[in-house]
Amino acid sequence: MATHPEIVREMTTKKPETAAPARPAATQPERRGNRRCRITQLMRIRPSDPEKTHFEDLRGSMSVSRSGVYFQSSEPGYEVGLRLFVTMPYSNDPASLNREYLAEVVRRDVLPTGMYGIGIKILMEMGIQHSYNFGPSTPF
Repeated sequence: MATHPEIVREMTTKKPETAAPARPAATQPERRGNRRCRITQLMRIRPSDPEKTHFEDLRGSMSVSRSGVYFQSSEPGYEVGLRLFVTMPYSNDPASLNREYLAEVVRRDVLPTGMYGIGIKILMEMGIQHSYNFGPSTPF
């Protein structure tokens, strides 16, 4: 039978077999300057460069901050450095006031679903876009 000092020595020298390995300390500081909110806003996105292949993408945001947006898209035309016109929040209601921004793609992730994760940085506000629609003209 083991004595008290032997039990204490045995307990302090043996490591439990189920202990998880220690995680390395985070070495990279947080790069985001603004907090992110996980909200969904409908956006209309299109390239601002007339030399690029034109596309128009209507997507919901996944994560929004004061200076950036992250969303998923099936559109392959996004590439890092591409400048975009982004209307957010977007509505085709004639009475809506849509704000348009100039943005730049800063991140493009290929997702396992076959879609792309796109991160954009808002560069500047272009102004409010009115979507006037008076319908078909009617004779008086």
